Amino acid sequence: MGKLMKYLGRYKLKCLLVFVLLVVQALCDLALPDYTADIMDTGIMQKGIDRVSPKVISQSSMDDIKLFMSDSEKATVDESYELINEIADTDLLPLVSDLKETDASKQKVYKRTADESKKLNELDDAMKKAIMVYSIAEQTDIEKMAEMSKSSDSGDNSQTMTPQMLEKLKGKTMLDFFKMSGGTAARSFTEQMSQSSEMSDMAIEQAAKAAIKKEYEKLGVDLDELEKSYLIIAGLKMLGMAALIMLCTVLVGFLAAKIGAGIGLDLRIGVFKKVISFSNQEMDSFSTSSLITRSTNDIQQIQIVLTIMLRMCMYAPILGVGGMIRVLNTNTSMMWIIGVAVIAVSVIIAVLMFIAMPKFKIMQKKVDRLNLVTREILTGLPVIRAFSREKHEEDRFDDTNKDLTGTMLFTHRVMSFMFPAMTLVMNGVSILIVWVAAKQIDLGKLQVGSMTAFITYAMMIIMSFLMLTMISVFLPRAAVAAERVDEVLTSEPTVTDKDTADKDRKITNGVVRFDHVNFRYHNADADVLEDIDFTAQSGKTTAIIGSTGSGKSTLINLIPRFYDVTAGSITIDGVDVRDYTQHNLREAIGYVPQKGVLFSGDIDSNLAFGCPDADHDQLVKAAEIAQASEFINEKPEKYKSEIAQGGNNVSGGQKQRLSIARAIAKKPKILIFDDSFSALDFRTDVALRKALGENIKNTTVIIVAQRIVTIMNADEIIVLDEGRIAGKGTHLELLRNCEVYDQIVKSQLSEQEYNKQLEMANAKEVD
Repeated sequence: MGKLMKYLGRYKLKCLLVFVLLVVQALCDLALPDYTADIMDTGIMQKGIDRVSPKVISQSSMDDIKLFMSDSEKATVDESYELINEIADTDLLPLVSDLKETDASKQKVYKRTADESKKLNELDDAMKKAIMVYSIAEQTDIEKMAEMSKSSDSGDNSQTMTPQMLEKLKGKTMLDFFKMSGGTAARSFTEQMSQSSEMSDMAIEQAAKAAIKKEYEKLGVDLDELEKSYLIIAGLKMLGMAALIMLCTVLVGFLAAKIGAGIGLDLRIGVFKKVISFSNQEMDSFSTSSLITRSTNDIQQIQIVLTIMLRMCMYAPILGVGGMIRVLNTNTSMMWIIGVAVIAVSVIIAVLMFIAMPKFKIMQKKVDRLNLVTREILTGLPVIRAFSREKHEEDRFDDTNKDLTGTMLFTHRVMSFMFPAMTLVMNGVSILIVWVAAKQIDLGKLQVGSMTAFITYAMMIIMSFLMLTMISVFLPRAAVAAERVDEVLTSEPTVTDKDTADKDRKITNGVVRFDHVNFRYHNADADVLEDIDFTAQSGKTTAIIGSTGSGKSTLINLIPRFYDVTAGSITIDGVDVRDYTQHNLREAIGYVPQKGVLFSGDIDSNLAFGCPDADHDQLVKAAEIAQASEFINEKPEKYKSEIAQGGNNVSGGQKQRLSIARAIAKKPKILIFDDSFSALDFRTDVALRKALGENIKNTTVIIVAQRIVTIMNADEIIVLDEGRIAGKGTHLELLRNCEVYDQIVKSQLSEQEYNKQLEMANAKEVD
């Protein structure tokens, strides 16, 4: 996970913007269930009456309600209401626009002036019990009150009625009695009701709102219009929030995709630059197929997961925590249900990840293997056809493909259990909430809308875990991919420029000196080259010959620092090659590999590969020296003729000659041929060497060859045998003094030609 997160460093501001947008989206998402609950509980069930304290109330009703209030509660009410003489003559449009023109509208009313949330809450607390008791007193007849007084054992006889009072109030209500008795009896009754009542605060609030509805009806308020107005306003708010959620979702998706694509671009550039800096040792450590997989499939996995993480993984905890806070505010008595759901989800995720995680690591290695087999088959197709091995290679590919498919099927089958399990948990939680909430609704402790909001919040909390679960499907494979990409990015090349290397130091003459050089491959048990000591002079040709596996190619790979020597040193113009920058060192070397490599484009672009600023005449001259101009001129478009990928539309000999011309066009100080004449016929070989001798004057030429005829005229020949120098000198000198060289010559020349060469060597010795 940490390896994935560090790639976001360059995109901190965009990530911060995504976080802000997700917070806004979460706040809107979390607000919608409350609006739904309000629509059900307030808009529909309470006709749009959202508070216990009425917006407008008649003077007579307010005076009656105050009978049941304490002095402090009366003070709060007096501060929050203003007495209006005539409603019709007063501009109260925001409050009484729904009042009908009736006789009731002519009476004096109190208008609520408090508008701050805190003051309104205090006002609600001051009025709700008094309004509820007022409603009960208004609806309860005097005979019932008498029975309540007889059964009361409080010792308080302030409410005891004499037979005379009972007779006088016959047919009246409790409210009439309290008006007659004064505020003391009313407040005493309120306290008694508060102590003996089992009603919850919510039930008290609902009873008070029911009384306010009746009060509004008395004043001529059109409750249907009030309800409609409330629902329209709430609906518009929900639509606005839904639009804001949509906008945030679109912007988050856009930014997440842009960040993911940018990170993918950065990683591909980083991997490419790192691979370009690798020496042959690192290339040997990372197979080509593995590097291709890491550059494509692995980076794509990282890109996808980082995009999903920004959209879901960041949103999930915001939504989950917000849902928890909302649940605590809605109903804490059912929090245990959320706890059970969270534990169940966590156990499911932990078990499935424990089973699937190891397989994700294996999967990426099998992708590597499939790429390797595919690449081998595609590149070796002519050989496969020549040996009629199509069926065998089909079976090999099929086995590798099935092996990968089996692993992928296992992981996906395991992870597929996650979503049904999560759905089961979500549905189970919904049923449990309804079952528990039904009892609380029956007791008056919870409303239907609040239950609906609680279910929604519970689903949001579980949904946040589901989002994390969805990430967990991708995360293990992406984590493995991140490790593999990071392995490339953090791999330090063994061949690097010294900090003290002079960037202005250039090669002037090109004299190459091997000073008792030893070399051993990484993790090898023995040296490949031992005590190599010779000098290749500028303007002369030095040839290297030896049996297969004697270390010829390894030796010349040390000059451009494809590898670094294990012991000893290689100097050019008296300076250790490690003291040059790699750019300046290789800028002075023209290298022709054993296998000609061409790039897609045209002949012109391939010849100018090492010298982009070269003019056309320089490229033509190089092609003439390399004996390539003849077949180039035969092509319709000549130097603009297309070269396919890998040079597949030219022959092996043509490819090799173009590779030689490319090195010559560079006009290097050192020209290295790694068995580059093997695909040339003898006539072309002779012509090419002759052209080199005539045109390449002040260049150090080093030729690795298998054919004696290619190197016979070299100024010095180095004979390698099992990594050591078996002899060095001219052709005739080695023929007399080096047994290894003698055996090579004898194996390649006819007996007559060999005897002739031997006679020349002996005659030379006599001279």
